[in-house]
Amino acid sequence: QVRFVESGGGSVQPGGSLRLSCEASGFPSDAYAISWFRQAPGKEREGVSCISRGEASTYYENSVKGRFTISRDSAKNTVYLQMNALKPEDTAVYYCATDQGSTCPIPVFRIVSSWGQGMQVTVSS
Repeated sequence: QVRFVESGGGSVQPGGSLRLSCEASGFPSDAYAISWFRQAPGKEREGVSCISRGEASTYYENSVKGRFTISRDSAKNTVYLQMNALKPEDTAVYYCATDQGSTCPIPVFRIVSSWGQGMQVTVSS
């Protein structure tokens, strides 16, 4: 079963930063494209950022471009999402997932990994 162990999240003021971590469980994190998703209350789950297999490319949803950075540390089998200049509209539960493919972006319907419990990110003054 393809799954991840997620960590990070928390509460910050607008303009603050957080880093989310997503450790691949039972497989090499660089074997597939991996995407970060988020779901705000009352909204559909949306793709935020993605890193392709081999890090050939990255994808960012328009609202996070220039503020979020996705990266992968193969030695730690982990993908990260560095979130800077956070806004209240970034408040959501964040998840990482994969479709076991190689390219980005990954639409929600193609996800085959298990959805974890996610990480709450709250941006509020």
